[in-house]
Amino acid sequence: MENSLTVVDNRTGKQYNFPIMYGTYPNYGAAIRSADLRQIKASEDDFGLLGYDPAFLNTASCKSKVTFIDGERGILRYRGYSIEDLATKGNYLEVAYLLLHGELPTHDQLADWTKNIMHHVLIHENMKKFMDGFLYDAHPMGILVGTVAALSTLYPEARNISDPMVRRMQFYRLIAKMPTIAAFAYRHSIGMPYSYPDCDLGYTGNFFNMMFKRTELKYQPDPVLEKALDILFILHADHEQNCSASAMRNVGSSLPDPYVSIAAAAAALYGPLHGGANEQVLRMLREIGSKDKIPDYIKRVKSGELKLMGFGHRVYKNYDPRAKILKEMADQVFEVTGKNELLNIALELERIALEDDYFIKRRLYPNVDFYSGIIYQAMNFPVDMFPVLFAIPRTVGWLAQWEEMLNDPEQKIARPRQVYTGYDCRSYVPMEERNSKV
Repeated sequence: MENSLTVVDNRTGKQYNFPIMYGTYPNYGAAIRSADLRQIKASEDDFGLLGYDPAFLNTASCKSKVTFIDGERGILRYRGYSIEDLATKGNYLEVAYLLLHGELPTHDQLADWTKNIMHHVLIHENMKKFMDGFLYDAHPMGILVGTVAALSTLYPEARNISDPMVRRMQFYRLIAKMPTIAAFAYRHSIGMPYSYPDCDLGYTGNFFNMMFKRTELKYQPDPVLEKALDILFILHADHEQNCSASAMRNVGSSLPDPYVSIAAAAAALYGPLHGGANEQVLRMLREIGSKDKIPDYIKRVKSGELKLMGFGHRVYKNYDPRAKILKEMADQVFEVTGKNELLNIALELERIALEDDYFIKRRLYPNVDFYSGIIYQAMNFPVDMFPVLFAIPRTVGWLAQWEEMLNDPEQKIARPRQVYTGYDCRSYVPMEERNSKV
């Protein structure tokens, strides 16, 4: 049968045919249903064959129309639009609309969308008091995760996730309030009074205001930095079925409100292997210290003693398209902020690595984390805020993934199987007899 897979079970000699399903790009998205493997049994009482795939290296957990990645060719698209076009021609709220609605907005649609989001940038005073309860040195990401989860108690109607209008209201609130919560978390961590939103400023401009306003009557962000942050937000808006998006879908599959699902996704992002990766790049560059020490550091990497942070990616086996955009943008940012020695080290490190057969053969190219941390630092964002800066734009991607999951009739509550490797049935040993057992 054409478009099928034939499997022979050598234990029994039986032959099985499984239909192959295809996505938009057949050479990239061909799959069989894992549940079909259950037909393969060694005996009548056999449970059936499972697919064993730690970390989901080769398992598709869903069908999605949101984001397409071709790691071999270095392609990233949102709803079919290249990340290069969106980052250079659009703005973040326009891209947010695209991710959630499937199409780019008209002028009137974008104006209405922006108005609704900016209308919800304030957070309830009770939430501010909640944030005040954290210790002065609490990590901003921990404050963000806790506060977003607490929003669930403030909007109990959000549990009615089957109502599209209710869902839409939560979209406005979450996209609007994440920058406010993030900025308040930062201000709390440094003992500064909260700076309330200024809706006369744009989405990213207002975030700068809430982060860095001091005593001036009207804060005015630098337009170059404001645009750069907007581009960073676009680049981080979604990235297919990564760890945090999978957490959003897994938690969301039990049908709670979106606030606790977002909190779970943000918690997944908190880890150094995900949202904290750009912090590791900065630490590496500081450890290198100067350009003349790069060759020695490269030798230690090749010997297996160290890792080259910011190079390589689970998906991309080519130059990360987001990194290319950031590399070009870095020059504009540093014209405003001044040159940074870390950037000089990073550029030289990239040059040497990309000319070395060791990295070329392993297809280790710079990823988005390689440049984003340097740019964030140049903008005066502290390292502790890096995962928070990731969570703000990724909120819209999480919501797009979540709503797609809710509307997919094939999706059920997530419940992976396991390959049990523990003891077989054992007899209970009375307490008085256990000491004699070895």
